Amino acid sequence: MTRPRAARRPLLAGTAVAALALVAACGGAGDDGPSAPATSAASPATSAPVPPSPTPSPSASAGDGTAADDAEADAAAPAFGSTGDADPSAGASLTVTGLRLGTHPGYDRVVVDLGGTGTPGWTVQRTPTAVEDPTGDTVDLGGAGVLTLYLTGLGYPFETGVEELTPGTRTPAGTVVTGAEFSGTFEGQTQVFLGLTDPEAPYRVFVLQDPLRVVVDVQRSTA
Repeated sequence: MTRPRAARRPLLAGTAVAALALVAACGGAGDDGPSAPATSAASPATSAPVPPSPTPSPSASAGDGTAADDAEADAAAPAFGSTGDADPSAGASLTVTGLRLGTHPGYDRVVVDLGGTGTPGWTVQRTPTAVEDPTGDTVDLGGAGVLTLYLTGLGYPFETGVEELTPGTRTPAGTVVTGAEFSGTFEGQTQVFLGLTDPEAPYRVFVLQDPLRVVVDVQRSTA
């Protein structure tokens, strides 16, 4: 069957236009007039915006997590076996903001960072297991015993205006301390559990200022 002529017309028309454009281009190449300046097809390079640095979040750390505290803490630390309790200052309203563990020659150091007003109180108990108040849930820290640090003079974040460390945050293990965990705030106090390889390991507790933190050192057996 013969293809209709009408179907070839667009192709012929396009060929004619292309030929005319070629002739015009050839004529322009011999023109003595000034030529238009060449332009680059490449777009100017632009640098990608640099994202802002993230705001540090409350966290737990280990290894050298207490290094910044060591010089001041060692100067202020009482002797091991100093296990006396302390009362919070009047009107104390504090929030736990961090939990850190550092391993040092002869002992592990756990630091609880606090923000808000006043100074905390504390008491410490040795227990075979870690039991959260008020849920009764058991926390497994993998040790042979538990040292429970009760901090008092605390408030909820909406009362103190300070962001709280996420309840359940746990540090990695040290040497005598198998890990420490923050349980959260309830009725003006909190628990920080320290798992121990030695349930009777000597310890000491004291407070440091600027920034405010409570330090618990647990001595490693020298036997």
